[in-house]
Amino acid sequence: MASSFLSSEEYDERAHQLYNEGNYDGALATLREGLALYPNAVELHIGIGYARLARDEFAWARRSFEEALVLDPEHEDGLAGLGETLLRFGQVDAAKRMFAHVRALGYDDDIELMHQIGRALFREDEFEEAIEFFEVAIRQAPDNAESVALVGYAQHRLGRDDEAVEALRRALKIDAGFVEARIYLGNLLYDRGEFEAALYQLDQSQPEDHWDDLGIWRLIELRKSHLHVAEGDPSFEPWEARLAELAPSVDATEDLLTELETRFNEQDEREARDQLELFGTLLEQLTGEQAAAVVHQVVANDGRQHDGTWDGIVEQLRAASATASGMTIGEFMRSEARRGFVLTGVVIAADDAERFVRGCADAGLLRIVH
Repeated sequence: MASSFLSSEEYDERAHQLYNEGNYDGALATLREGLALYPNAVELHIGIGYARLARDEFAWARRSFEEALVLDPEHEDGLAGLGETLLRFGQVDAAKRMFAHVRALGYDDDIELMHQIGRALFREDEFEEAIEFFEVAIRQAPDNAESVALVGYAQHRLGRDDEAVEALRRALKIDAGFVEARIYLGNLLYDRGEFEAALYQLDQSQPEDHWDDLGIWRLIELRKSHLHVAEGDPSFEPWEARLAELAPSVDATEDLLTELETRFNEQDEREARDQLELFGTLLEQLTGEQAAAVVHQVVANDGRQHDGTWDGIVEQLRAASATASGMTIGEFMRSEARRGFVLTGVVIAADDAERFVRGCADAGLLRIVH
């Protein structure tokens, strides 16, 4: 009964706390309760919009933001939220108009809001526009390490790695404890083949700093290859424990990969049946010499060259990996497919050597020469 005497601001504050804890259902229930008492409370409508957005309920989120803007057409959070929702519907130009309106209203000095809009654009691959908002934040607070690092992340996605490295190093000069930027820089340097520099950055992180397994695997690999730490060394134990903690998210990714691979396999099987009669005669006429394995060549991102059949190349890649000790070929391909997906978002097949290698090439993890 006492909750009915809460003010709209108190309902909003409670909902914010639940939202920040990741309890979107609880936040939504609190906001609905508040709106039943205060139907014209703009902040409560906006709160529902963001809770809906967090639950991927985009149509409902849009409705809530629009209801808020009917009550207050120039509310900066409502405009930003509606813009973010429009991006999810692919209405990029309309979203950008919302974001431009926020700036026109004079909210450039709201660094958190500039970050929010920039991140929304970043998630939809609008990297140049994202940089514009991050740089607005930098102009307001040049020593804000997060703003500088966000520019670096976007530059990396645009392929401007030299600028990205410079931005991330600047962010770390501002705040040496900004571990997110340090891990990102370590992974970026690893991709560039600057392994000692990558080790220097990753080695300054702690297991709990990592929220995916990529940086951990690379740190373990680099400690083995550059610091000559032996397999099974006790220093690896906390890192392996963190990998175990992250396993559920890895399993979810593997489930997605398996589902997609199954679809691809089913399509391949249908196409194979359609072509069977066409190629049957030719296959029967192949001589032993004609059926001999074709030699291919790939170059990994660390500069190592691998030659042979597709199966042979995968075996060489496994042998070259410091983290694949004791893995079967199948386990190695699945492990690398998971890591590749986490890093690039590209689905890499793990059920066939040729498809695996070509998938790695599509993800930018290696280059096929022939």
